[in-house]
Amino acid sequence: MKANPEAEDPIRRIPAFQRIKDHLLAEIHAGHWEGGDAIPSEQALAKQFGVSRMTVNRAVRELTDEQILNRIQGSGTYVAQHKYQATLVEIKSIADEVRARGHSHRSELHLLERSKANEHMALPFGVRVGHALFHSVIVHFENEIQIQVEDRWVNADVAPDYMQQDFSIITPNEYLMAAAPLQGVNYSIEALNPPREIAEMLHLQPKECCLVLKRKTLSKEQVASVVTMWHPGSRYQFAGSF
Repeated sequence: MKANPEAEDPIRRIPAFQRIKDHLLAEIHAGHWEGGDAIPSEQALAKQFGVSRMTVNRAVRELTDEQILNRIQGSGTYVAQHKYQATLVEIKSIADEVRARGHSHRSELHLLERSKANEHMALPFGVRVGHALFHSVIVHFENEIQIQVEDRWVNADVAPDYMQQDFSIITPNEYLMAAAPLQGVNYSIEALNPPREIAEMLHLQPKECCLVLKRKTLSKEQVASVVTMWHPGSRYQFAGSF
């Protein structure tokens, strides 16, 4: 009687997508990939395991649903970050906040440029004057109402691909959380009168005050980004719990 190869080898009875999931999890648990690291592309994994991309896609999709991986359209798939719980303000994307309320989010990019740190910007980043920075200004909408102007400076050494991102698809926060593993954060919240250009972008009433969140994030032993987020006082509030 001819032996059944599958009966002799239990591994063969494990579905291909599950073998890929197990492999990815083993690499993460062994510390070969850490939070923010990119995993191989679906095409590379399909070639490695001798399966179709559809099979790989199922494995990656399930790990994404389980919050083990984080997919960023147009960028790649990354090991998900652990949630940073040391602050009252959770480090999360404003797009996620809006969608969690059952509303629609969109953004308008007003500025995306390469720059060099002047004396004013060199200080918070802890770099020399002339250090390469990226600068973006984005207006975020909730159900077509302006709720935030995000004025962000990014350390080019920490996130060198920042200028290549499509910020109509992903937010800077989503990109940075994947590309620059979070090590720490400093923030402050205050009420301020906005400068004219901010008031115009938010369509504020005359003399309307803003809630302003200023945040500095650290990654890879460096300051990754310095951001000022302006919110209309009449349309926004901060909330949190322990």
